[in-house]
Amino acid sequence: MPTSQRFAGPLAAAWQTDGPAVRALLPEPTLPVPSATDRAVWEHLDPTTLTDLSERARHDLGAPWPVPLQHDYSRRWRDGDRDTYEQAVFARQRRLSRAAVMAAATLEDAWLDEVADGVTLLCEQSTWCWPAHDDTFDAHRSVVPTVTDPYLDLGAGEVVGQLAWLDHLLAAPLDVRYPGLRDRIRHEADARVLTPFLRRRDWHWLGLGGDVHNWNPWIHGNVLVAALVLEPDADRRAELVDLVVQGLDRYVAVLPEDGAIDEGYAYWWNGACRALEALDVLRHATGGALDASGLPALRATVAFPHRMHLSDGWYLNVADGPARPSDAQPWHALHRAARAVGDDEAVAHAAAHRAPGGPVADEAAGFGRLLRALVDADWRAAVPGPSPLPRDVWLGSTQVLLARSQAGSARGLTLAAKAGHNGEHHNHNDVGEVVVALHGVPVVVDAGRPTYTAQTFGPDRYSIWTMQSTWHNVPEVRGTAQAAGAAYGARDVAVETDDAGASLRADLAAAYPRDDVARWWRTSRLDRTTGAVTVTDEWRLTGAADAGAETSVHLLLAGSVRTSAGAAEVDALGGAGTALLTWEPAVPCVATERLLDDPMLADVWGGRLTLLALDVSQLGPAGTVRLTVEERR
Repeated sequence: MPTSQRFAGPLAAAWQTDGPAVRALLPEPTLPVPSATDRAVWEHLDPTTLTDLSERARHDLGAPWPVPLQHDYSRRWRDGDRDTYEQAVFARQRRLSRAAVMAAATLEDAWLDEVADGVTLLCEQSTWCWPAHDDTFDAHRSVVPTVTDPYLDLGAGEVVGQLAWLDHLLAAPLDVRYPGLRDRIRHEADARVLTPFLRRRDWHWLGLGGDVHNWNPWIHGNVLVAALVLEPDADRRAELVDLVVQGLDRYVAVLPEDGAIDEGYAYWWNGACRALEALDVLRHATGGALDASGLPALRATVAFPHRMHLSDGWYLNVADGPARPSDAQPWHALHRAARAVGDDEAVAHAAAHRAPGGPVADEAAGFGRLLRALVDADWRAAVPGPSPLPRDVWLGSTQVLLARSQAGSARGLTLAAKAGHNGEHHNHNDVGEVVVALHGVPVVVDAGRPTYTAQTFGPDRYSIWTMQSTWHNVPEVRGTAQAAGAAYGARDVAVETDDAGASLRADLAAAYPRDDVARWWRTSRLDRTTGAVTVTDEWRLTGAADAGAETSVHLLLAGSVRTSAGAAEVDALGGAGTALLTWEPAVPCVATERLLDDPMLADVWGGRLTLLALDVSQLGPAGTVRLTVEERR
């Protein structure tokens, strides 16, 4: 790529690199994990982790390998099911990861045989692309993979990354027992990933138009590992790495100075964290010459997970994120990144998840991540302690406030409030959203997302109830919910934090596709003296309402709910206590119970959520209603 066409962002400014400079920095590229020939490492792995992996791996031996089936692949275009096929692929890759670790630890032929079988199955798999992403139907009117036109998505990136780490780890023993297998890996990696990456420069995830999301660092990180390990030609390898650097630079360029992720906490692990991991691999491969740890946005994003933490396993969830995500995250990656930038609070938050005597990681988050955890002595030795739980967090780039009564404690009420707009990545229509947690457990909640289907990212996304503002803690104006798009957002946003309390005030009027909403002021406040949360809505509407068009304030509640005139009591999940909600004036309230049959939602909230709709229509075109949330003692 000519120098005049190079993208120059924060990385380019910090490193002053171009294509020739990148090649000069890659004389003999390496990965930050020793190969299996380093017996001082692989014969002394953490015994608990090795036992954990060994039990599952030995159970695999002799059992049939998972088989992703064509009819399951094609279901994405028939009934929208993408998950059945993908789960078979994930199971196949996880089995291979377990076998590869056992092969490195023991060098036994049985494990090398298992590895060879798994590698060959992946190489013979028609596509590495996940069906939800493949453009085979749009481009070729086909519901089967078009093997002559492979699509480079997250799935293809994950497979090529796994094969590259495996090739690096087991090169010597595989060459002895299975000569030619590594050539097969290189052929498939080039045909399915490296050549398409070079040839096509219109991949949406490159962010050429400025819309950069979590696919960018996730795929670029895997392409980087594949280029370093699987590309034999030095010039072509340098070209690939140079394009990866430019791609990562586009992501870093749009990462805000406060490190916030508009996709939410759950996507941090496969967005910003992927960028941090890729840049760490690049630093190692260049002998430290290309080190991005000093860039402010990257340093700030390391703090994002603990800034969104409510308590224990609960997090503030916006967009497509669960409020109680799986605890099986690659905490070692956060720990390593936090050490690199010197963020002691982020180190503490990661270390809080290092179970004493437990495995350092498992295979679920990917093979490269597992390998890095296995050889990270600092993570292995980490001692768990309390998470930092900062008193006030304000992320101006996403207009999210989180405030609790005191730092370091989840006791009492925690307020989270959001202004923002409805054109965010993985967007839900939720301008003005509030979440209130009692002792760290959400009672006024954001539902999160159900299991992904073809509908989730299609034209009917906002037919899904969890994406609609009706099922968020926001107003509905004259029968009208909020609309999707960046134009529908908050204005005149103001935040205040001090020892007395914390508040977020914003005008929500522009979030509604109506021209008769002159103002809708919402002020969400935590009072540190009383411990109460108040949400005050003040509005001014013009013209006359349509007959029967109700204006209401919605509240989505988790737990056992009891209503009375002007009040509701909520017994929080897990016995966390009881919250008392009161509103003045005591307008009528309608409670609607939503039964949860989707496993992703039910795993978080149990069998139901309850929606309260406070009917403020009788207050007229200009009015005020105040909600107060307190702990019932």
